[in-house]
Amino acid sequence: MDRIRIVGGRELNGVIPISGAKNAALPLMIASLLTPETLTLENVPDLADVNRLLRILGNHGVDHMVEGRRFGDSPDASRTIRLSARDIVDTTAPYELVSKMRASFWVVAPLLARMGEAKVSLPGGCAIGTRPVDLLIMALEKLGAKVEIEAGYVHATASRGLRGAEIEFPKVTVGGTHTAMMAAATAQGATRILNAAREPEVVDLAACLNKMGAKISGAGRSEIEIEGVGRLNGARHRVLPDRIEAGTYAIAAAMAGGDVLLAGAEAGALQNALDALVAAGAQVAVSNEGVRVKRNGAGLSPVDVETAPFPGFPTDLQAQFMALMTRAKGDSRITETIFENRFMHVQELARLGARIRLEGDVALVEGVERLEGAPVMATDLRASVSLVIAALAAEGETMVNRVYHLDRGFERLEAKLSGCGAVIERLSS
Repeated sequence: MDRIRIVGGRELNGVIPISGAKNAALPLMIASLLTPETLTLENVPDLADVNRLLRILGNHGVDHMVEGRRFGDSPDASRTIRLSARDIVDTTAPYELVSKMRASFWVVAPLLARMGEAKVSLPGGCAIGTRPVDLLIMALEKLGAKVEIEAGYVHATASRGLRGAEIEFPKVTVGGTHTAMMAAATAQGATRILNAAREPEVVDLAACLNKMGAKISGAGRSEIEIEGVGRLNGARHRVLPDRIEAGTYAIAAAMAGGDVLLAGAEAGALQNALDALVAAGAQVAVSNEGVRVKRNGAGLSPVDVETAPFPGFPTDLQAQFMALMTRAKGDSRITETIFENRFMHVQELARLGARIRLEGDVALVEGVERLEGAPVMATDLRASVSLVIAALAAEGETMVNRVYHLDRGFERLEAKLSGCGAVIERLSS
């Protein structure tokens, strides 16, 4: 497995281009199953999860074409992918594919909507909690599907098609909202989704589905209304910028110090996190170019955060912000309310000299004067990048092992950071 070597102590100065959002690209790609026509997606990040999903969609009969970069283009030039599901050749998503990426379970919705049947393995993905699929199944059943779980597979059928219904989620679920929107887009009649997720990625999927001919209103609010249509057509859509990547590099700039422009970042999509950075002592400025983050060497102040569904503080930035707080001048309190097992990075941060005590869903972080480089192990996608952030400010060399987690969610991470002055390199085994 590859490793990443980091020598800390360098400020970050320069421009980091923000890629398309992984968490938006995946459901958009899955939506291609809803139409026999071509769905063209621009600004798709080159990530392990995206490429894995292309293989999963290919298993169902989706053809894809990736437009290459033109001569002279920057390495950061975005990708465009054309997806064509003219013929669905298989409605089964097998364990060996779905087990490696949780979001691939969402194929159950468009397969069921278009073909009347889907058999999808229960999902895998990062080990950050149980993250059950019961709410996704509930949404399909509300729309008239018959769902059985057998031998580790969810088998859903709707021989007479899906029918519009009222779906009220007992708690906010992004995956459930994605699933309900895709399934209801071509259902007979009207659907109301109550307590819907409000994340920008949900809004992006709704916008794309509407371009394909769906009739969805209210995305971005807690109540979404969908008027089912007979069929969907092809469309062209640009994936929104990755707010989690932008927030991660914003935190990295605050940790290392310096002056970094996050080109293309949308401040409104991560305002809560930016507010926390300002409270910690960073300077944040928003312009048409993106978001600029500066810290001139002044110490970091402790800030308490609690994760919450959008527009609250993102759970996907919790580990990164905890790394920042290890160097704050005082104690901070970080509460995780979304996933019950998302503190696996704590022990690895401790190897760098962090002082963190866990009390249930709360991490109490005592800021330290300095961190020291050490070998550490990545445990999941966001935890792995928190170790990179801590290493940027640590004295000496840090070796981050099992970096395949990083490749799932961060495009050209070493190049983007080294371009701003970080001493970081990938070592292939």
